[in-house]
This record gives sequence, C-alpha cells and structure tokens, in this order.
Amino acid sequence: MPHLLIAGKLHPSGLELLRAAPVTFDYVEEISEPSYQAHLAKAEGLVIRTQPLSAASIAKAPNLRIVSRHGVGYDAVDMKALNTRGVPLCIVGDVNSSGVAEHAMMLILAATHRLVAADRETRAGNWGWRNGLQTHEVAGKRLLIVGFGRIGQKLAGMARAFGMQVEAYDPYISVEHWPDGAARVSDLARALTEADAVSLHLPRADRHVLGASELASMKPTAVVVNTARGGLLDEVALADALRAGRLGGAGIEVFEAEPPAPDHPLFGIERAIVTPHNAALTVECAERMAIASVQNVLDFFAGKLDPNLVVNLAAVDGLKELAK
Repeated sequence: MPHLLIAGKLHPSGLELLRAAPVTFDYVEEISEPSYQAHLAKAEGLVIRTQPLSAASIAKAPNLRIVSRHGVGYDAVDMKALNTRGVPLCIVGDVNSSGVAEHAMMLILAATHRLVAADRETRAGNWGWRNGLQTHEVAGKRLLIVGFGRIGQKLAGMARAFGMQVEAYDPYISVEHWPDGAARVSDLARALTEADAVSLHLPRADRHVLGASELASMKPTAVVVNTARGGLLDEVALADALRAGRLGGAGIEVFEAEPPAPDHPLFGIERAIVTPHNAALTVECAERMAIASVQNVLDFFAGKLDPNLVVNLAAVDGLKELAK
C-alpha cells in the first residue's frame, strides 16, 4: 500500500478522497518547507502546495516516486533534482483558470475605476471626490494579454463582454494554432505603447517582462495587472512610475518575494491594488485543486496517470512501469 505525504492544508474533499483510497498518508497543514521534511523518508508520493521543494528535501525522500502540485505553477520545485531521479511532477490542469481570470478582470476594473480610492473617500465623508473625474471606463479600451493560454483566453472572453478591444501576445502559439478571442500581435514593444490595460499570464521568467523601459513606453493612463508569477515585472520600477503619475494604476496579485516585506514600495501607493496571491483560492477552486492533485497521485499508483498533466515526462521512462 503506497504511503503519501500531504504537505499543506487540503480541502476536506481531497482528504475524503484519500481516506477512501488504498493508501496511507501523513498530513501536515503548515505551508513551509521545514514543516514537512521530517515525513519525507517514508513518502512514496507527495502532494505539495506552494512551499518550496528543494534538492535538499528531495534527497531526504529516497522512496519518492511521484510529486503532485496543488496547482499549475512549479517554479518553487527543483526540477533538476526530480529529473535526475526520474520522478514525475504533475499539475492539476485546467481547474483554476476561471478564478484567476475573474481576479484579473476584477483588478482591471478596480484599477480603472479607482475603486479603493472611491471606497476610502466615501467612508471619510468626502462625497465631493466624485466630482474630480478621476475614473475611466473599460468599454472601447484596448487590453493587451501577454501569454494566451487557458487563463488568458478566459480573460479575453470576459473583457470582450465589457466591450474591450482585446489583443494578445504569445510567441509560442503559431498563427495556424492561434485561438479565437483576441487579435494576435507579434510586436510586444509596439503593443505596449498602444494598450490601455496590460495583463500578464506567463510562467515565471529569468528576467522582467515589464521592466523600467517597457513601463516608461506605456500610456500615462494605462493599467498593469499581474496575476501570474512574481518577477515578471519590476516592482520597484512600477512603484516609481505610479508615484510619478506615469501610469494610471496597477493590480498586483503576485510578488517577487512572498509574502512581501511590510515596507514593499507598492504598499504606500494608493493607485496600486494588492492582493495576497489568492486568485485561485476560491472555495470552488480549492476543492477542485485538492481533488485533482490527490487523484493524480492515486492515478499514478494505478498506472493510469494522464501524461498531459506531467510536466517533466521526458525524464520518466514509462509511467506505468514506475507505478508498479
């Protein structure tokens, strides 16, 4: 009977699935790397939340045969160490795209309509704030989606419903396979200068996609939203641009360092709306992710894991053989 380690708090539906399965498991609710390391020696399968899975932790798990991420990102996982061991890493697939797309649309609307400022001034009794005409509409404005995968495509549909003109940039999708829903742009630099709102939907990169020069090229009324991964934009440069009035607003859901420090440069800027990387943590999405991440491990040991959910399939010599 396989023994699993569940590292990080799981929705009750995921735990119910585990208890009904022919497995044993350890369960650690805390989301930190040290909290689960003592249980790695016995683990044959690992379901992990957002905490790091370093090479040092992988070395403590000699029996490890499968890792399942409670989500779709895996930048906190040492892929080289897993590949060396031939341990597959799987993700949950398309279970969180609706929540993240909704969150991105919410931030675009909130930043454009200056929702935080309106709320604050109303509570303070400054009813006259409304006469300053500080808000804009999104209808008729141009949205540039950078990264046109599942989340970007769902955001495109939402934005079109609000009357926005939607463009997308994704060099990894060919013209022949371009999805419906957004005009394809090939020149990111040009598109940035014309956009009224930019929303990032990319994996983590080794450099800023929106650095100081890219932000400087944008309209002074433009809104920037990042619900993808921290590090995609230069947070210091963004804070400088907002503070100087060179951008209209920003919605930041993810940070380069999480949790961000209390003195983060964006925290003192009213035009920056910040949220705690919770776009995919709706009640509905948390349940779907828990069930999917557990089911991946159960499917692996049953010899029927969907290879489309394995991100390092090339490092694995036959999933069914590994599961035996």
